Amino acid sequence: MNDTVTTKPGRQYHPPEPQAPGQQSGRVVRRFGVLDRIALHLGVALVTWSRRPQHPRSSVSIAARAEDQLRRERLEQARARVEQNYPRFNIR
Repeated sequence: MNDTVTTKPGRQYHPPEPQAPGQQSGRVVRRFGVLDRIALHLGVALVTWSRRPQHPRSSVSIAARAEDQLRRERLEQARARVEQNYPRFNIR
């Protein structure tokens, strides 16, 4: 067998050639419209909102929190009554 097998010629990648100053390319440059900007801002806002820190729900009920607040207020009033009974020394 004396057959010669040749390979398929590969692609040759050349750098782009500079265009003449007056010549325009065939590509159309697309500008971002108002809808594109709104969609971008909405997407960023949704991603930011979805990554907010999640605070675990408090296992303490509203009634228990109200009782704690009432207990603290009563304790504060009792301390104020006790302080009223302290002798006051006026040092001049």
